[in-house]
Amino acid sequence: MTETAPLFDELKRGHVVLAPDPFKAQDNTTRPWVVVNSETHPFDSEQYIVMALTTQTWYEKRVPLDEEDYRHRQAPRHSSIVPHAIASLQPNLITDYVCRIRDDPLDDAVQLLLEYL
Repeated sequence: MTETAPLFDELKRGHVVLAPDPFKAQDNTTRPWVVVNSETHPFDSEQYIVMALTTQTWYEKRVPLDEEDYRHRQAPRHSSIVPHAIASLQPNLITDYVCRIRDDPLDDAVQLLLEYL
C-alpha cells in the first residue's frame, strides 16, 4: 500500500507520530505514539487518543510489533505498544510522522487496556 505522510490534523487509527514524552524529565524529549481512536471520536482531528510505543522489553503485557504489523513505513527499531501508557494528544504537539500500524496489534493493545479499567 502506498501512502504519504498525513497532515497532523488528518491522522487516522494506526498512525505513529512523535510528540512530547511525559515520562522523561528532559525538555524537548519526544517519543513515538500510536493513534488508537477511530474517526467516531467526538474530537477527531482536534485531539487523538494515543498509546506509547517503546523499545523496552521488560514489561510482559506489551504488544510487540513485527514487520507484518506495518502498513506504511516502519518504526526504526523493534517496538512494542504499551497499553497502559495512554494520552490525549493535540496536533500542535506533534513533531513528526513515523509510520502506520495495522489494526490487529492495535485491537490487541486496546483489549489489554480494557482489562485495567
